[in-house]
Amino acid sequence: MGEQLTPSDVQKIKEEIEYRKLVVRKKELEAVKEARAQGDLSENFEYKAAKQDKNRNESRIRYLERMLKHARIVSDESADDEVGINNTVEIYFEDDDETETYRLVTSVRGNSLKGLISIESPLGKAIKGHKAGDRVLVKTNGDTGYYVEIKKIDKTTDDSQDSLRKF
Repeated sequence: MGEQLTPSDVQKIKEEIEYRKLVVRKKELEAVKEARAQGDLSENFEYKAAKQDKNRNESRIRYLERMLKHARIVSDESADDEVGINNTVEIYFEDDDETETYRLVTSVRGNSLKGLISIESPLGKAIKGHKAGDRVLVKTNGDTGYYVEIKKIDKTTDDSQDSLRKF
């Protein structure tokens, strides 16, 4: 089973692949040629670093192509009153007596430090499809978990500033 991607995610991945093939690949190949021209390759740090950069770029291209090949396309549309992909959600954590705001995204854009919660994370799975005012159990491990209450849902649809996570 592959990654869940929205049409917007697919477009971003295709753009990154194209950029890496047309721009980065040429730059990395030129760097390898320049380093090779400096002479003895056994002690040439620039050559080794250039090869590593080139290989890292090729590896990223393969990773993204494989992700696209096995992806499951999901819709980022949801009912006006329920939590869906790209929606900003205000959540009250009962155990901590704290309220936090997150945006629900696909796992390729997830970054909890920036408030972007993956739909495949325990919290994301639990709140997706629920409505404001719902009290939801977030299962963390088998029978254990914690309760949250969905306070507010904002329909945010602009994901243009989101970046794809690295490996």
